Amino acid sequence: MDFRIPPHVEDFRARIAYFVDTEILPVEADRGLWDSHGNIGRPALATLRDRARAEGLWCLQLRRENGGQQLGRTGMAVCYEEMNRSIFGPVVFNAAAPDDGNMMVLEQAATEAQKDRWLRPIADGTVSSAFAMTEPAPGAGSDPGMMQTRAEKRGDKYVLRGRKWFITGAEDASHFIVMARTSDDPRRGLTAFLHHRDEPGWHIERRIPIMGPEEHGGHCEIVYDGLELPADRMLLGEGLGLKVTQMRLGPARLTHCMRWLGLAKRCTEIARDHAERREGFGIRLADRESTQIKMGDLAMGIEIGRLLVMKAAWALDQGDFARKEVSMAKIHVANLLHKAADIAIQINGARGYSTDTPLEWIYRYARQARLVDGADEVHQMVLNRLQSGDPQNFWRWPVAEG
Repeated sequence: MDFRIPPHVEDFRARIAYFVDTEILPVEADRGLWDSHGNIGRPALATLRDRARAEGLWCLQLRRENGGQQLGRTGMAVCYEEMNRSIFGPVVFNAAAPDDGNMMVLEQAATEAQKDRWLRPIADGTVSSAFAMTEPAPGAGSDPGMMQTRAEKRGDKYVLRGRKWFITGAEDASHFIVMARTSDDPRRGLTAFLHHRDEPGWHIERRIPIMGPEEHGGHCEIVYDGLELPADRMLLGEGLGLKVTQMRLGPARLTHCMRWLGLAKRCTEIARDHAERREGFGIRLADRESTQIKMGDLAMGIEIGRLLVMKAAWALDQGDFARKEVSMAKIHVANLLHKAADIAIQINGARGYSTDTPLEWIYRYARQARLVDGADEVHQMVLNRLQSGDPQNFWRWPVAEG
């Protein structure tokens, strides 16, 4: 097995690392450049995005004809990890959720006309987007089959009614992908639609306060109360909404993991830097066996996470849905990030609990990692079901052609 990365991927990685160190980390360190929700302020973001474009570090995930760098999932794994050494890295390179996942599914599922209207403005960075699927109980959460939002066909249009919540980025988004029920068929009952923020028949009920820092546009509760959409707003076609969710959520879950590995590495950097400089009772923290055990365990956990992510990325590049691989990576890396932030805060003591470092930011952010895009328990049940249904193939290695 060849674990070497191609030279062009290493070139992107090195240039991203330099850009993060020289351009993004100084902005991160200046709290005056943040917004009120713990994210990078729009003026500073616009400046950094212009510089990232000029350096050719924009939209690594898309094909070149759609304004991207066409790195593939394995190349993205290397570079996304590097860019999220800063808490603000991904959004600078147009690689942050939810735009990242929305762009990838639009590239794969949209018609050329839909790409012109709905994908390219997101890829250009002129608008942001949201994916409206999750609903309050008794509606859809981890189980899309519980979808309550309905799209009723009336003539040549569809009328949407329902409620969504915790929709990331909705307050700032212009382009929306919304999931709605078009029939009661258990397999072909859901449909994905595209709509613009300026169209009547929907509104944001509230921006939901959360424990952690927020993406631009927050996490919102949305009401659809008669949004009318023509048939050309369907993505893939009527009844193919479950396929759209499969196409979107697997890769999006994995890109979360790619980014979280970068944050976990940043936690170890901050912890190690403090441990090497801080002394107590005549000995450096870095020389204490308890510190060394914690840091060694984190190093191993991060490397396991990288291998899980890279295997899943490789499987996606082969055209596989990689359900097993993505679920394993999602569980491991989400828990790893929380553990890395917790240990780094413990090593830093009161300094880690303060806002003098980004550790408290990462800690608050990390707790949602075990919930977003499927809770730990959901992915554990998926793995059990896959293994129970086909125990021999679950463990089978892919075989190369002879």
